[in-house]
Amino acid sequence: MSQVNRRWLLVEHPVGRLDPSHFTLHEEKIRELGEGEILIRNIYLSLDPTNRLWADARESYMPPVETGEVMRGLIIGVVEESRNPAIKEGDIVQGILGWEEYVISDGTNVSVIPYDGAVPLSAFFGLFSHTGLAAYFGLEDIGKPKEGETLVVSAAAGAVGSVAGQIGKIKGCRVVGIAGTDEKCRWIRDDLGFDASINYKTESVQDSLKEHCPDGIDIYFDAVGGKILDAVLAQINFKARIAICGMISQYNSSEPVPGPYNFINILYKSARVEGFIVLNYAERFGEGINDLVRWYSEGKLKYHIDIVDGLENAPTALNKLFKGTNTGKLIVKVSEEPSI
Repeated sequence: MSQVNRRWLLVEHPVGRLDPSHFTLHEEKIRELGEGEILIRNIYLSLDPTNRLWADARESYMPPVETGEVMRGLIIGVVEESRNPAIKEGDIVQGILGWEEYVISDGTNVSVIPYDGAVPLSAFFGLFSHTGLAAYFGLEDIGKPKEGETLVVSAAAGAVGSVAGQIGKIKGCRVVGIAGTDEKCRWIRDDLGFDASINYKTESVQDSLKEHCPDGIDIYFDAVGGKILDAVLAQINFKARIAICGMISQYNSSEPVPGPYNFINILYKSARVEGFIVLNYAERFGEGINDLVRWYSEGKLKYHIDIVDGLENAPTALNKLFKGTNTGKLIVKVSEEPSI
């Protein structure tokens, strides 16, 4: 086999923001497959805030990527060659693999996507994969929305938050989204159907929450933590539910971050706060996908894909997440989609 594989290796654990200097682009020839192995050509690479956690020297919910290893990432790819009877050439697969053009797998860490071309392949990252499922289970299992309740969503124009808010509307909630630009606020309000939006960079979040949540806050879907979480805690209702999907405001902090000043309201309001990782629900992914597909087919869910071309741009593109310059799901196009 003569193909050359390009792969991003982590060369240094970051302190503060993860940037291109922490990686090196390495080339190597692809070896011959062994019995039971498959060769995957990566098509799309998902860029997620959790990439920053994986690159840290400290263990999070998964072991850290060690220096000298390929950077971990969720991919969608096509099987170019197979010596595995369970996976055939031409299958579209996804899995937590790496920032590289090709990957050899024994098949245990990938799953076949039942892709028939009915929706764009990128939709499996925008809606029918980890981002849509995180929104689904965080809201359904922890938020437990009821008709007429008020739901607040942070990072509401992001991949997960934009879906969580739409599910809230499907469940009959009043939904208020928090985002970082006027354009994003218009998108979630005018296109996605949120009832109100708050630009946290130009408005007082606390004052705007009082205006848009006159009856208090019943559910908070959080991906940022920090000052926005604190502002929400000041206005939660009795028996409020808070689903912690992420804390992106703290991932690049080099010093310990103080807890919310209004944390005592969790006691006063008998509120529930629960953090979760979407992998916690792996055994129930089918349930979530079924509902997401049904709502999408009924025209109740929309998504947006922010595509960056070229694996070589992955380290630079990742920081769009931390600068807030992406809208919807951020992915890297590594290679061309196969024809169906």
